[in-house]
Amino acid sequence: MKLAVIGILCAAFAAAQTAATAPTPAEYARQQKMLQDWPNLARYHDADVALPPPAPGENRVVFMGDSITDAWPHVAGGFFPGKPYVDRGISGQTTPQMLVRFRPDVIALQPRVVVILAGTNDIAGNTGPETPQMIEDNLMSMADLAKANGIRVVLASVLPAYDYPWRRGLSPAQKIADLNTWIRGYAEKNGYVYLDYYTPMVDDRGGLKSDLTVDGVHPNKAGYAVMAPLAEKAIAAALNP
Repeated sequence: MKLAVIGILCAAFAAAQTAATAPTPAEYARQQKMLQDWPNLARYHDADVALPPPAPGENRVVFMGDSITDAWPHVAGGFFPGKPYVDRGISGQTTPQMLVRFRPDVIALQPRVVVILAGTNDIAGNTGPETPQMIEDNLMSMADLAKANGIRVVLASVLPAYDYPWRRGLSPAQKIADLNTWIRGYAEKNGYVYLDYYTPMVDDRGGLKSDLTVDGVHPNKAGYAVMAPLAEKAIAAALNP
């Protein structure tokens, strides 16, 4: 009798666990899409093919990043109007995914400058656990690829975050600060431009200032208004070293 009861309880527990962890249809579709095209090479394929080579004298700039780059034109009401800047951000992406698509989404577009903003989703574990060294290696590889192809590099600091709303309890604030210290040092050592979004946007907890964000991670219009002139200054420094 006791064994039967235990068996029933175990079966009920297993069923509850399965129900609790079963993906929603939308999540299942997202997972399937990622399995078929993990770095999301399809996202910008048609736009990359359609984009003509830079005109003579054009200082094309590609912004490579995650949702913070991806959302810039939608939240801020435009992506540097009148400037030959190309947005190649993809929401949720980590540095290994960006590294895989760096050739088609950056190098093939023949920019003078690339602005790389990446790393927060790695800390969040979006594509699995990563060590700081793994994140650094991917950033170095992207910078190396750009340099080898005559593209000047701007390495942006990761924006501050006290917590991730989609994955609570990871305490990312100090991890982000440590990554930014490494990015700054690496940029200075290798002659790249360091773009410091972090300092003017961080609060006293190591998070994003509440008036600059929609959710503690992503900038609002005011946040992008802080970032835009900093990006322009960094691009100018890369073009005129």
